[in-house]
Amino acid sequence: MKRFVFILALLFSSTLAFSQTGNIGLRLGANDGVGAEISYQHLFGSSNRIEFDLGWRDSRSWDLVKLSGIYHWVMPIEGGFYWYVGPGAALGVWDYDDDFPFDDRNNDEGFFLNVAGQVGIEYNFDIPLQLSLDVRPEVPIINRYDDFDFDLALGIRYRF
Repeated sequence: MKRFVFILALLFSSTLAFSQTGNIGLRLGANDGVGAEISYQHLFGSSNRIEFDLGWRDSRSWDLVKLSGIYHWVMPIEGGFYWYVGPGAALGVWDYDDDFPFDDRNNDEGFFLNVAGQVGIEYNFDIPLQLSLDVRPEVPIINRYDDFDFDLALGIRYRF
């Protein structure tokens, strides 16, 4: 699992190194999803972008690392308000250990792949700050770690 985390971090940082314009910050979601994620948006022109989110959960029973990629079509509303929608996917690894002695029936680990979509609203301030509120439903395709997930999140990003 540590190798997988290292590879995801390397991919994520190399994407940031080649970026010219975008947003970086946090996507603070419900714990039903991953919870807090490092979020990066790379802009393509004025109305499209791709968002990458790297999240992890580390608790007594759960270890989870997830990388999500979502393509956005961004449409203006009025002033600094925009709404966006788009398809994507998420992949990652999980490890569940229930910590009951002499009982390995509920222990599980694996790789997963989910299909996702995202719809949200954002406000871009006059200063380099972006706030967003979105929902990202995900459906498991390969080796689910959870059933259907409907993750609501608040995004706080620096615009550059």
